[in-house]
Amino acid sequence: QVQLVESGGGLVQAGGSLRLSCAASGRTFSSYTMAWFRQAPGKVREFVAAIGWREGRTYYQDSVKARFTISRDNAKNMVYLQMNSLTPEDTAVYYCAGKYYALESVPLSYNSWGQGTQVTVSS
Repeated sequence: QVQLVESGGGLVQAGGSLRLSCAASGRTFSSYTMAWFRQAPGKVREFVAAIGWREGRTYYQDSVKARFTISRDNAKNMVYLQMNSLTPEDTAVYYCAGKYYALESVPLSYNSWGQGTQVTVSS
């Protein structure tokens, strides 16, 4: 299991950009599929994007596919989420998560979670 710490959240105006970072500790990071989830007040936690452990295959929620980019640097044990063209609907706490191998979008499949970072988009 890896330990995860997110950073990079903040307040941004609609149409702006933010880059979230997730630092992972642990020797098994390169075997982990990594993902970003988000949770808005009063809503369930939802999948945003994931990147596979081997070829770096990516998978996105439809609403962010054209605006967000997930990437990873296995040499630095880092995962990133570049978010462009942000809208108020993107306001949420964003969580970094990890699991062994298979790329999935279900939160319960992930066994490592960060503490979350707040993203607020003003209109």
